[in-house]
Amino acid sequence: MKKLAIIAAAAAFLGLAQAPGLQAAENVEIPSHDWSFSGLFGTFDRAKQQRGLQVYRDVCAACHSLRLVSFRNLADLGYNEDEIRSLAADYQIEDGPDENGDMFMRPGVGSDSFPSPFPNENAARAANGGAFPIDLSLVTKARAAGPDYLYNLLTGYQDPPPDVEMMDAM
Repeated sequence: MKKLAIIAAAAAFLGLAQAPGLQAAENVEIPSHDWSFSGLFGTFDRAKQQRGLQVYRDVCAACHSLRLVSFRNLADLGYNEDEIRSLAADYQIEDGPDENGDMFMRPGVGSDSFPSPFPNENAARAANGGAFPIDLSLVTKARAAGPDYLYNLLTGYQDPPPDVEMMDAM
């Protein structure tokens, strides 16, 4: 009995025993789109990027972090130094320790990263029903067909995945 438990734990650790939901998600085909930034000579639309930052700040930042993005990186979106300083100052950053050994809060500066909405992973899980919200810094690079995946996740797929249709018929 003990050997069976060890084998099951090892299989789960190695990813050999995946949950059926994960297997179904891998079979979903992600529709592709023609992006202006695709290819060797692709270009980014700065106005769309700035709107994306605004959407992140208004909606996504309540749960998701951008811990690998510094405020100074916003210059790539067309913001000047004064705008970056102003955006960074909107956030309170924990710093320290001071001369008494205490941590303190200060306004953000350009070299700071976007702060996490939660103080730690346990608080994030507690606020999200046990799920840990992923960091969005590299989400399009981390996923296969990254921009297409994110677009379809946010806007919804046109047709439900085949497994969902079968379940509705039952």
